[in-house]
Amino acid sequence: MTAYIDPERAQFEAFKALDRDQPIEMLNLVRFRTTANYPADHDLAKAGLTGAQAYRNYGTATAPVIARLGASIMWRGQFQTTLIGPSDEIWDEVFIAHYPTAHAFLEMVTDPVYQAAVIHRQAAVETSRLIRCGSADGGDAFG
Repeated sequence: MTAYIDPERAQFEAFKALDRDQPIEMLNLVRFRTTANYPADHDLAKAGLTGAQAYRNYGTATAPVIARLGASIMWRGQFQTTLIGPSDEIWDEVFIAHYPTAHAFLEMVTDPVYQAAVIHRQAAVETSRLIRCGSADGGDAFG
């Protein structure tokens, strides 16, 4: 499995090119490292934290930013199995974050408190998928 931790420049530019004035949902699929991988000079580098523990640090540190922006975790689930797709993609965290607008998401990722907390995410994550979705009507049928 290829590791995806941070967005590539082209992906981020494509995200920014989409309409920013609408609500968005971000599907998050996250697989943790067994042991968190902090930079050698970080205070937690020798703490022996698991990836899950480092990710909790990320969540704790970013919660005030998310609340201030009016964002929330609208759904969280526990990964069980993949029915269609690569069988080696196993996820430790699966959730959907709601943002009132794409502007709010961009404000989050440029917030100094958030940027300082990203080190925990980078230490925690072995690979991830972050998929932007726009709201759509539900219904009683597929398609």
